[in-house]
Amino acid sequence: MAPPLSRRTLLQAAALTAAATGLSVFATGGAAAAAGGPAGPLRPFALGDVALGEGVFADKRALLLDHARGYDVNRLLQVFRANAGQDSGGAVAPGGWEGLDGEANGNLRGHYTGHFLTMLAQAYASTGEKVFGDRLRTMIGALTEVREALRRDPVVLTAEGPFGPAVEQVRGSYRYVDLPGGVLGTTTAVTLSAWVRPEHDAPWARVLDFGADTTRYLYLAVRNAAGVPRFAVTTSGAGGEQALNGTAALPLGRWSHLAVTLGGGTGTLYVDGTAVARNTAMTLTPAALGALADHWLGRSHYAGDPVFAGGLAEFQIWSRVLSPAEIAGLQHARAADTSAGAGDLASYRLDETSGSRFADSSGRGTAAVLRRTWGGPSHPGFLAAYPETQFIQLESMTGSDYTKVWAPYYTAHKILRGLLDAHLATGDARALDLASGMGDWMYARLSRLPAATLQRMWGIFSSGEYGGIVEAICDLHDRSGKPEHLALARLFDLDRLIDACAADTDVLDGLHANQHIPIFTGLVRLYDATGEQRYLTAAKNFWRMVVPHRMYGIGGTSTGEFWKARDVVAGTIGATTAETCCAYNMLKLSRALFLHEPDPAYMDYYERALYNQVLGSKQDRPDAEKPLVTYFIGLTPGHVRDYTPKQGTTCCEGTGMESATKYQDSVYFAAADGGALYVNLYSPSTLGWAERGVTVTQRTAFPAEQGSTLTVGGGRASFALRLRVPGWATAGFRVTVNGRAVEGTPVPGTYFTVSRTWRAGDTVRVSMPFRLRTERTPDDPSLQALFYGPVNLVGRSSASTHLEVGLYGNAALSGDLLPSLAPVPGSPLHYTLHGTEFAPFLEGTEDPTHAYVRRTEPRVVFGGLDSGVANPVRPDGTTLLDAVWAGAPFRSKGALVTHVGKVVDTWVAEGRLARADGDTVVHTARKASYVA
Repeated sequence: MAPPLSRRTLLQAAALTAAATGLSVFATGGAAAAAGGPAGPLRPFALGDVALGEGVFADKRALLLDHARGYDVNRLLQVFRANAGQDSGGAVAPGGWEGLDGEANGNLRGHYTGHFLTMLAQAYASTGEKVFGDRLRTMIGALTEVREALRRDPVVLTAEGPFGPAVEQVRGSYRYVDLPGGVLGTTTAVTLSAWVRPEHDAPWARVLDFGADTTRYLYLAVRNAAGVPRFAVTTSGAGGEQALNGTAALPLGRWSHLAVTLGGGTGTLYVDGTAVARNTAMTLTPAALGALADHWLGRSHYAGDPVFAGGLAEFQIWSRVLSPAEIAGLQHARAADTSAGAGDLASYRLDETSGSRFADSSGRGTAAVLRRTWGGPSHPGFLAAYPETQFIQLESMTGSDYTKVWAPYYTAHKILRGLLDAHLATGDARALDLASGMGDWMYARLSRLPAATLQRMWGIFSSGEYGGIVEAICDLHDRSGKPEHLALARLFDLDRLIDACAADTDVLDGLHANQHIPIFTGLVRLYDATGEQRYLTAAKNFWRMVVPHRMYGIGGTSTGEFWKARDVVAGTIGATTAETCCAYNMLKLSRALFLHEPDPAYMDYYERALYNQVLGSKQDRPDAEKPLVTYFIGLTPGHVRDYTPKQGTTCCEGTGMESATKYQDSVYFAAADGGALYVNLYSPSTLGWAERGVTVTQRTAFPAEQGSTLTVGGGRASFALRLRVPGWATAGFRVTVNGRAVEGTPVPGTYFTVSRTWRAGDTVRVSMPFRLRTERTPDDPSLQALFYGPVNLVGRSSASTHLEVGLYGNAALSGDLLPSLAPVPGSPLHYTLHGTEFAPFLEGTEDPTHAYVRRTEPRVVFGGLDSGVANPVRPDGTTLLDAVWAGAPFRSKGALVTHVGKVVDTWVAEGRLARADGDTVVHTARKASYVA
């Protein structure tokens, strides 16, 4: 294998590729961009081309960078190493969704490692810190060893046993010892003996299980349902078991000796040489079982039972009933060195330190073999932290059951994405080899399935979820060049969803949100690769089904992870709204679509979700163990955000780690021909635009500052500077270059263009006055979110009902509602209203918050002057004051009064306002004083 490229060499090579093909070094969805990237009119910049300046983004990122530096990656690798039967060096799995004791038995384990790889890759690309590159290479090396181990037959792991080396069965390795057939023979009396060191307290893990199926068998379990050892024999299934039950649980992490004698109608169970159970009605013997197909150590014939985890030593079988004295003698020496002697039917010391075979000392030569319960991978490219069984079972599933199969291709996506990102960030060819192998394996697995099977699989809730795997596979294809990889990407087409959205038919009601959003980012990449228009059309139409029709004010979507009917927003608000992963994936989709079609609406949404939900989902404190990112953000009154959701290592914590290490990825884009630079976000940062030989440094405290200053550095270059005019910037947006105003009329929701030959030192000042405004929910106009510029202001109150607020009483002639609020000294963007503090949603605190308030304007008030007239309401919820202030901004008080008169005349004509009351309203408007 060639030595890895240096980061400098890699970025230089990638930059040359980008210049030649118009492609970004880093793509949405990770540190690494595909070598094929977006094919639209715009190009993103590499993460390393944009340096964050001081501000809220840098502060939030710093918290995650500390986490990335300090978290022990061996904990993440533990589940992979366990699955491959490797020694994990004592590392403890992260737990939660990454552990066997987590939700759904840890069926999603491995996904978090993929997220962590992407975080490290993005951190390395952004900062160049050696520690991130080193950690990536460590993980890539370990995963390479894991894949190699999976390709081979299992190899014994050893631990110190009671009399020397012993077999170690790591939990999560799914390994057992397979004894040859006929080991019991036709004996009518038997003694079974083994040393065990259990490491987990799950019931029904077997020391041994000899049987034909779940009808004829005998077994010895470490724990039954009551937590004590159990021996049983039956010829008629569980209901016919003749059994012996212990009296106390075996201690975890300590060697214990178990023995069972059976003969003459009596069975006895011994623990550490002491008889703990006796049954004189045990009429069944091994001979009564007949020929048995399987003789296993550590595995059960019941598929739902766990595989034994811990140590095994000195397994013996005698064709007679040992005496109590002989059993006692086994506590102090190997059987061969006691009066009992080695078992005459089988005698396994289990002290091998290599290989996968165990010698039999009984003289019968019945060697045993170490095996996996699932056999082994179907393809040498397989890489996962659990057996291939979930992928196999999905192919025959007709309904969801995540306790059996939980989104295996979703987990495969996270691992694949992490490997691709690691490859581009470090140049380590091993990462691309692992990724390409995964692609080969998935193609071999899926290409043989009928189309109808694939459609059924991808339509299953949760079990069939595959995340952003199509996008990742398209990126893989760009690097590997293998036609099979592009063919693989198309095997994930969910035709009924694609066709409906391509036809602009809204079918989202009832769908799991985060299962489907990343599908459309993948479709954009498939459009790039194939030119098939339906992919891009479906993605565009889908985006408009979510924004604004299923969007909360903070930019999030989903309630209880699902979508409801179109334009039902207030009716879906609860404690489990706005899953954080959904915002992450909507940002990715918005970015991808904007690169193909520079519609400012995409970037208006991007700003909304980034500055509110994404920033607000990260708690503002450090933690070495957890990333401190929300799962849901409840929008109910008084909701307190939970930054340590569920059992940990969730999908949202994973995407949260990614978000915080790529905040700068959409601040600037360039036109494909290099003729224009798009400034999409006002964020403190420095762009190095190597293609044009210039730098652009943006200095701002936005959103605490209502504007930004951009300074050009480097050489002379002619290009158009396109500055986004946010949709909320309805008045006062102004641009100067070197102190001189730029001609033109900025239009909200567009880009304002300044074209010139730029020179070092040229300074562009962008001013955009904020206004306090409200956004109504479509299904309940009185339920509203408060925004100041791009910032959602939330009330901090423990009240469990919506805060009632009135805002028109001191509205300014500009239409700005801010005069109704009082600023909090020394706290930018903090205000009080009716004694309640309102603060930016982006602050990651544990204060109870109100993201929506109940708007109440019971009487007509102007400039603080109460007319005494009730504020009438139309059937659609529009009030008289709404109609008045919809005409803002007003040039003068006289213009306002004139407008009030016209509105009053209309409402009087509609019969909604008495003429006398209307005259009072106009008189009050004329008498009042206003803030400009």
